[in-house]
Amino acid sequence: MTMSMPTAYAAGFFLTLFPLSLVFNVLFGWARHPLARSALLLVWPQIGLLLFTEVPGGAAPWAIATAGFYALRMLAVREMGIWTAQLATGLWAILWLVLPAGDPAAVHLYALAMSLPLVLLVLVAHHVTRRFGAAYAGAPGGLATRTPRLAGVLVVAVLVAVCTPPAAPFFVLLEGMFRATLSQALALSLVWLLWSWAGIRLIQGMVVGPGDGDAMRDLAKWIAWAYGAGIVGCILLGIHIAGGLS
Repeated sequence: MTMSMPTAYAAGFFLTLFPLSLVFNVLFGWARHPLARSALLLVWPQIGLLLFTEVPGGAAPWAIATAGFYALRMLAVREMGIWTAQLATGLWAILWLVLPAGDPAAVHLYALAMSLPLVLLVLVAHHVTRRFGAAYAGAPGGLATRTPRLAGVLVVAVLVAVCTPPAAPFFVLLEGMFRATLSQALALSLVWLLWSWAGIRLIQGMVVGPGDGDAMRDLAKWIAWAYGAGIVGCILLGIHIAGGLS
């Protein structure tokens, strides 16, 4: 069955092809509460997958261009919420490369694998904001010395979200590379490099340095362990996805 234009555009809204991706970014900015943002991150791409019937021609280059555009923008972003939304836009666009896989359950799992680390980032940003008033790179800064447990969770969550192996997003990206042409795979590799660069810049701005002001209350140990369990879950999901790669 051929995908109709209205359905294709609707799928593009939820699987974040530029400029349709602007809708998600605006809604994410409006949803200030971390639980609302988390729900949006989990549900948004799943709606797009329910609307999807067939990949239209030109979707793969469009998706890679979208991911590359937002990856470049992430290099200049300092606020964790905006950074997370732009990373989400790029990650979900990559799903267009794995949609022809033909297994709807697998693709829904891929979308979940992309979204879970983003939820961790939203929750970490909320903890930073509660303690320091904002979650900007460079302000507060110095989290490693001021709140070491929070800093450790932030670093690992960022690394997982930018597709660092063996976390689940890496294997979804790898599946996209397997299904892409050589030129598309090279372009995806460049996008991955930009994501990693943007992640290091965010970590450097948030974690490194002496920081301004006195030490703040760190994460409770049980909360840090809960984040650790979530990160381990992302890794185990990645191992599961790796076992099914074609």
